[in-house]
Amino acid sequence: MQVPTGEADVVNADGRFVWYELMTTDMEAAKAFYADVVGWGTQDASMPGMPYTLFTAGTASVSGVMDLPEEARKLGMRPGWLGYVGVNDVDAAADRLKRLGGALYVPPTDVPNISRISVAVDPQMAMIALLKWLTPGQGQPVALSTPGRVGWHELLAADWEKAFAFYGELFGWRKADADTGAVGTYQLFSAGGETIGGMFTKPPMEPVPFWLYYFNIGDIDAAAKRVQAGGGQVLSGPVEVPGGGSWIVRCTDPQGAIFALAGKRSHNGIGYFERAASRDPSDVRFGWRRT
Repeated sequence: MQVPTGEADVVNADGRFVWYELMTTDMEAAKAFYADVVGWGTQDASMPGMPYTLFTAGTASVSGVMDLPEEARKLGMRPGWLGYVGVNDVDAAADRLKRLGGALYVPPTDVPNISRISVAVDPQMAMIALLKWLTPGQGQPVALSTPGRVGWHELLAADWEKAFAFYGELFGWRKADADTGAVGTYQLFSAGGETIGGMFTKPPMEPVPFWLYYFNIGDIDAAAKRVQAGGGQVLSGPVEVPGGGSWIVRCTDPQGAIFALAGKRSHNGIGYFERAASRDPSDVRFGWRRT
Protein backbone atom coordinates (compact mmCIF):
# COMPACT_ATOMS: atom_id res chain seq x y z
CA MET A 1 0.00 0.00 0.00
CA GLN A 2 1.08 3.59 -0.55
CA VAL A 3 0.70 6.93 1.17
CA PRO A 4 -2.32 9.08 0.30
CA THR A 5 -1.57 12.47 -1.20
CA GLY A 6 -3.48 15.71 -1.57
CA GLU A 7 -5.76 17.08 1.12
CA ALA A 8 -5.41 15.23 4.41
CA ASP A 9 -8.63 13.28 4.58
CA VAL A 10 -7.31 10.40 6.65
CA VAL A 11 -5.66 10.50 10.07
CA ASN A 12 -4.23 7.92 12.43
CA ALA A 13 -7.61 7.58 14.08
CA ASP A 14 -7.57 4.54 16.33
CA GLY A 15 -10.42 2.23 15.37
CA ARG A 16 -11.46 4.10 12.20
CA PHE A 17 -11.11 2.87 8.64
CA VAL A 18 -8.31 4.99 7.20
CA TRP A 19 -7.47 3.44 3.82
CA TYR A 20 -8.89 1.11 1.18
CA GLU A 21 -7.07 -0.99 -1.35
CA LEU A 22 -8.14 -3.04 -4.35
CA MET A 23 -6.06 -6.12 -5.08
CA THR A 24 -6.80 -7.23 -8.62
CA THR A 25 -5.60 -9.36 -11.52
CA ASP A 26 -5.73 -6.53 -14.08
CA MET A 27 -4.70 -3.12 -12.80
CA GLU A 28 -5.20 -1.25 -16.05
CA ALA A 29 -8.72 -2.58 -16.55
CA ALA A 30 -9.61 -1.87 -12.90
CA LYS A 31 -8.31 1.69 -13.15
CA ALA A 32 -10.45 2.39 -16.21
CA PHE A 33 -13.52 0.74 -14.70
CA TYR A 34 -13.56 2.60 -11.37
CA ALA A 35 -12.57 5.90 -12.96
CA ASP A 36 -15.68 5.63 -15.13
CA VAL A 37 -18.09 4.16 -12.55
CA VAL A 38 -17.19 6.22 -9.48
CA GLY A 39 -15.62 9.21 -11.20
CA TRP A 40 -12.22 8.81 -9.58
CA GLY A 41 -9.01 10.17 -11.00
CA THR A 42 -5.83 8.09 -11.01
CA GLN A 43 -2.29 8.90 -9.94
CA ASP A 44 0.73 6.65 -10.30
CA ALA A 45 2.48 5.91 -6.99
CA SER A 46 4.56 2.91 -8.00
CA MET A 47 7.69 1.83 -6.19
CA PRO A 48 10.53 -0.23 -7.73
CA GLY A 49 9.14 -3.67 -8.49
CA MET A 50 5.65 -2.75 -7.22
CA PRO A 51 3.15 -1.06 -9.53
CA TYR A 52 0.64 0.97 -7.53
CA THR A 53 -2.02 3.54 -8.45
CA LEU A 54 -3.95 5.94 -6.24
CA PHE A 55 -7.62 6.65 -6.89
CA THR A 56 -8.39 10.31 -6.27
CA ALA A 57 -11.49 12.43 -5.64
CA GLY A 58 -10.58 15.99 -6.44
CA THR A 59 -7.12 16.53 -4.97
CA ALA A 60 -7.54 13.87 -2.29
CA SER A 61 -6.37 10.26 -2.49
CA VAL A 62 -9.15 7.95 -1.35
CA SER A 63 -7.90 4.43 -2.13
CA GLY A 64 -5.30 2.44 -4.01
CA VAL A 65 -5.04 -0.42 -6.48
CA MET A 66 -2.31 -3.03 -6.80
CA ASP A 67 -1.72 -6.43 -8.36
CA LEU A 68 -3.00 -9.39 -6.37
CA PRO A 69 0.28 -10.94 -5.14
CA GLU A 70 1.23 -14.26 -6.70
CA GLU A 71 1.48 -15.88 -3.27
CA ALA A 72 -2.09 -14.80 -2.56
CA ARG A 73 -3.29 -16.23 -5.86
CA LYS A 74 -1.68 -19.55 -5.00
CA LEU A 75 -3.62 -19.53 -1.73
CA GLY A 76 -6.83 -19.18 -3.71
CA MET A 77 -7.45 -15.49 -3.01
CA ARG A 78 -9.56 -13.65 -5.56
CA PRO A 79 -9.66 -9.93 -6.45
CA GLY A 80 -11.23 -7.89 -3.69
CA TRP A 81 -11.27 -4.71 -1.65
CA LEU A 82 -9.36 -4.52 1.62
CA GLY A 83 -10.04 -2.00 4.38
CA TYR A 84 -7.29 -0.74 6.71
CA VAL A 85 -8.23 0.25 10.26
CA GLY A 86 -6.04 2.79 12.02
CA VAL A 87 -4.36 1.65 15.23
CA ASN A 88 -1.90 3.33 17.58
CA ASP A 89 0.43 0.30 17.66
CA VAL A 90 0.32 -2.20 14.78
CA ASP A 91 2.39 -4.82 16.59
CA ALA A 92 0.26 -4.73 19.73
CA ALA A 93 -2.96 -4.81 17.67
CA ALA A 94 -1.65 -7.76 15.64
CA ASP A 95 -0.85 -9.66 18.83
CA ARG A 96 -4.30 -8.87 20.17
CA LEU A 97 -5.89 -10.03 16.93
CA LYS A 98 -4.13 -13.39 17.17
CA ARG A 99 -5.11 -13.83 20.83
CA LEU A 100 -8.73 -13.20 19.84
CA GLY A 101 -8.64 -15.98 17.24
CA GLY A 102 -7.64 -14.15 14.07
CA ALA A 103 -4.63 -14.93 11.88
CA LEU A 104 -2.01 -12.80 10.14
CA TYR A 105 -1.45 -13.02 6.37
CA VAL A 106 1.17 -10.26 6.46
CA PRO A 107 2.88 -9.75 9.82
CA PRO A 108 3.62 -6.19 10.99
CA THR A 109 5.69 -4.68 8.21
CA ASP A 110 7.07 -1.23 7.42
CA VAL A 111 6.25 0.39 4.10
CA PRO A 112 9.37 2.60 3.91
CA ASN A 113 8.70 6.23 4.85
CA ILE A 114 4.94 5.67 4.66
CA SER A 115 3.36 3.38 7.22
CA ARG A 116 3.44 0.21 9.26
CA ILE A 117 0.82 -2.35 8.29
CA SER A 118 -0.41 -5.87 8.89
CA VAL A 119 -2.94 -7.83 6.82
CA ALA A 120 -5.07 -10.39 8.61
CA VAL A 121 -8.28 -12.38 8.75
CA ASP A 122 -10.79 -12.40 11.57
CA PRO A 123 -11.80 -15.73 13.20
CA GLN A 124 -14.47 -16.18 10.51
CA MET A 125 -11.93 -15.55 7.71
CA ALA A 126 -13.02 -12.07 6.62
CA MET A 127 -9.96 -10.02 5.60
CA ILE A 128 -9.05 -6.86 7.51
CA ALA A 129 -5.85 -4.83 7.76
CA LEU A 130 -4.14 -2.71 10.41
CA LEU A 131 -2.32 0.53 9.70
CA LYS A 132 -0.40 3.33 11.34
CA TRP A 133 0.87 6.21 9.22
CA LEU A 134 4.47 7.11 10.00
CA THR A 135 3.54 10.74 9.35
CA PRO A 136 -0.07 11.20 10.50
CA GLY A 137 -2.41 13.23 8.31
CA GLN A 138 -3.01 16.81 9.31
CA GLY A 139 -6.75 16.98 8.62
CA GLN A 140 -9.80 15.30 10.06
CA PRO A 141 -11.81 12.45 8.52
CA VAL A 142 -14.43 13.72 6.09
CA ALA A 143 -18.14 13.10 6.53
CA LEU A 144 -19.36 9.66 5.53
CA SER A 145 -21.66 11.27 2.98
CA THR A 146 -18.81 12.96 1.05
CA PRO A 147 -19.04 12.18 -2.69
CA GLY A 148 -16.40 9.79 -4.01
CA ARG A 149 -15.55 8.36 -0.59
CA VAL A 150 -16.43 5.19 1.23
CA GLY A 151 -19.65 6.02 3.04
CA TRP A 152 -20.38 2.72 4.81
CA HIS A 153 -18.60 -0.44 5.97
CA GLU A 154 -20.55 -3.68 6.12
CA LEU A 155 -19.52 -7.10 7.39
CA LEU A 156 -21.30 -10.19 6.12
CA ALA A 157 -20.30 -12.53 8.95
CA ALA A 158 -20.77 -16.21 9.62
CA ASP A 159 -22.09 -15.18 13.05
CA TRP A 160 -22.48 -11.44 13.61
CA GLU A 161 -22.57 -11.67 17.40
CA LYS A 162 -19.23 -13.48 17.56
CA ALA A 163 -17.86 -11.10 14.95
CA PHE A 164 -18.91 -8.05 16.95
CA ALA A 165 -17.32 -9.47 20.10
CA PHE A 166 -14.05 -9.86 18.18
CA TYR A 167 -14.02 -6.39 16.60
CA GLY A 168 -15.28 -4.72 19.75
CA GLU A 169 -12.33 -6.16 21.66
CA LEU A 170 -9.86 -5.48 18.86
CA PHE A 171 -10.81 -1.93 17.90
CA GLY A 172 -13.07 -0.73 20.69
CA TRP A 173 -16.12 -0.56 18.44
CA ARG A 174 -19.47 -0.14 20.18
CA LYS A 175 -22.98 -1.21 19.29
CA ALA A 176 -25.25 1.47 17.87
CA ASP A 177 -28.82 0.91 16.65
CA ALA A 178 -30.00 -2.46 15.39
CA ASP A 179 -32.70 -3.46 12.93
CA THR A 180 -34.33 -6.85 13.36
CA GLY A 181 -36.43 -8.46 10.66
CA ALA A 182 -37.51 -11.84 9.37
CA VAL A 183 -34.00 -12.58 8.14
CA GLY A 184 -32.21 -11.60 11.34
CA THR A 185 -30.48 -8.70 13.04
CA TYR A 186 -28.55 -5.93 11.32
CA GLN A 187 -26.26 -4.48 13.99
CA LEU A 188 -24.81 -1.00 13.48
CA PHE A 189 -21.49 -0.16 15.14
CA SER A 190 -19.65 3.02 16.00
CA ALA A 191 -16.03 4.15 16.32
CA GLY A 192 -15.10 7.33 18.13
CA GLY A 193 -18.76 8.12 18.71
CA GLU A 194 -19.75 7.96 15.02
CA THR A 195 -21.76 5.14 13.47
CA ILE A 196 -19.62 3.90 10.57
CA GLY A 197 -21.06 0.55 9.55
CA GLY A 198 -23.12 -2.52 10.22
CA MET A 199 -22.82 -6.28 10.38
CA PHE A 200 -25.18 -9.20 10.04
CA THR A 201 -25.08 -12.98 9.65
CA LYS A 202 -24.70 -13.63 5.94
CA PRO A 203 -27.29 -15.57 3.96
CA PRO A 204 -26.38 -19.16 3.00
CA MET A 205 -25.74 -18.27 -0.66
CA GLU A 206 -22.72 -16.16 0.35
CA PRO A 207 -19.86 -18.70 0.42
CA VAL A 208 -17.52 -16.86 2.80
CA PRO A 209 -17.65 -13.88 5.19
CA PHE A 210 -16.32 -10.61 3.81
CA TRP A 211 -16.29 -6.84 4.24
CA LEU A 212 -18.31 -4.82 1.74
CA TYR A 213 -17.47 -1.16 1.11
CA TYR A 214 -20.00 1.38 -0.23
CA PHE A 215 -18.75 4.16 -2.52
CA ASN A 216 -20.74 7.39 -2.61
CA ILE A 217 -21.87 8.39 -6.10
CA GLY A 218 -24.53 10.73 -7.46
CA ASP A 219 -27.23 9.07 -9.60
CA ILE A 220 -27.54 5.39 -8.63
CA ASP A 221 -29.23 4.35 -11.87
CA ALA A 222 -26.67 6.04 -14.08
CA ALA A 223 -23.87 4.48 -12.03
CA ALA A 224 -25.46 1.02 -12.32
CA LYS A 225 -25.58 1.44 -16.09
CA ARG A 226 -21.88 2.38 -16.08
CA VAL A 227 -21.09 -0.77 -14.09
CA GLN A 228 -22.76 -2.93 -16.74
CA ALA A 229 -21.34 -0.99 -19.67
CA GLY A 230 -17.86 -1.38 -18.19
CA GLY A 231 -18.12 -5.16 -17.98
CA GLY A 232 -19.16 -5.41 -14.32
CA GLN A 233 -22.34 -6.89 -12.93
CA VAL A 234 -25.13 -5.50 -10.77
CA LEU A 235 -25.85 -8.31 -8.32
CA SER A 236 -28.82 -6.68 -6.62
CA GLY A 237 -30.58 -3.36 -6.35
CA PRO A 238 -31.18 -0.55 -6.43
CA VAL A 239 -32.65 -1.04 -2.95
CA GLU A 240 -33.94 1.94 -1.01
CA VAL A 241 -32.32 2.64 2.34
CA PRO A 242 -35.08 2.81 4.97
CA GLY A 243 -35.93 6.37 5.91
CA GLY A 244 -33.11 8.07 4.11
CA GLY A 245 -34.01 8.57 0.46
CA SER A 246 -30.76 6.89 -0.57
CA TRP A 247 -30.46 3.88 -2.83
CA ILE A 248 -27.79 1.18 -2.97
CA VAL A 249 -26.60 -1.43 -5.43
CA ARG A 250 -24.25 -4.33 -4.91
CA CYS A 251 -21.90 -5.07 -7.78
CA THR A 252 -18.82 -6.88 -9.02
CA ASP A 253 -16.13 -5.35 -11.20
CA PRO A 254 -14.91 -7.15 -14.36
CA GLN A 255 -12.24 -9.01 -12.35
CA GLY A 256 -14.78 -10.24 -9.78
CA ALA A 257 -14.16 -7.90 -6.83
CA ILE A 258 -17.37 -7.14 -4.91
CA PHE A 259 -18.26 -3.55 -4.05
CA ALA A 260 -21.35 -1.43 -3.50
CA LEU A 261 -22.57 2.01 -4.50
CA ALA A 262 -24.80 4.46 -2.63
CA GLY A 263 -26.58 7.40 -4.20
CA LYS A 264 -29.84 9.11 -5.08
CA ARG A 265 -32.37 8.04 -7.66
CA SER A 266 -33.32 10.35 -10.50
CA HIS A 267 -36.93 10.46 -11.67
CA ASN A 268 -36.02 9.12 -15.08
CA GLY A 269 -34.21 6.22 -13.45
CA ILE A 270 -37.37 4.70 -12.00
CA GLY A 271 -38.26 1.66 -14.02
CA TYR A 272 -34.78 0.84 -15.22
CA PHE A 273 -34.51 -1.54 -12.30
CA GLU A 274 -37.39 -3.04 -10.41
CA ARG A 275 -37.81 -1.62 -6.93
CA ALA A 276 -37.23 -4.21 -4.22
CA ALA A 277 -40.56 -5.07 -2.66
CA SER A 278 -39.32 -7.05 0.32
CA ARG A 279 -36.32 -7.71 2.51
CA ASP A 280 -35.12 -11.26 1.95
CA PRO A 281 -31.70 -12.93 2.21
CA SER A 282 -30.82 -11.95 -1.35
CA ASP A 283 -31.15 -8.24 -0.61
CA VAL A 284 -28.01 -6.18 -0.36
CA ARG A 285 -28.51 -5.31 3.29
CA PHE A 286 -31.12 -4.92 5.95
CA GLY A 287 -30.39 -1.64 7.72
CA TRP A 288 -27.75 0.80 6.55
CA ARG A 289 -27.61 4.10 8.36
CA ARG A 290 -30.54 6.34 9.02
CA THR A 291 -30.33 9.92 7.82
